[in-house]
Amino acid sequence: MMKIRIVSSKDDINGIARGDRTVHLAYRASSTDMFKLLQSSPRLRAVQVPPSYYKNMPETARIFLDTQGVEIIEGDVWGHRKDIDEYYVINDDVIEKIEKLQSDGLNVDEISSRVSWESKLSPGMVNYIIRQSA
Repeated sequence: MMKIRIVSSKDDINGIARGDRTVHLAYRASSTDMFKLLQSSPRLRAVQVPPSYYKNMPETARIFLDTQGVEIIEGDVWGHRKDIDEYYVINDDVIEKIEKLQSDGLNVDEISSRVSWESKLSPGMVNYIIRQSA
């Protein structure tokens, strides 16, 4: 199971657990917000941002995250209600499906295409999961 912490405002950054590794930013975060995000969660390894923000993300934020070893992923979290749970959960079934397709010899693009269609995850997030399991 993989959990993605949903951050919908600057105020949510303070509530992030130190051990959170993956975050979805549901708002246009500034470079300062990115810095605070890493202070709150030093184990952060991936930040997913919506496509509209990904294209216009400040270069300083990209460089800062890159130098800290944090991957920036373009994508959305579909069908999640933050008022019910602050985490979006990727079930083990999805991760097992990825591993099965890898063992069947499919390439990363084929796996990403199939799994993102079935699970509603972005292709970038599927690729991230593939790299983490390697």
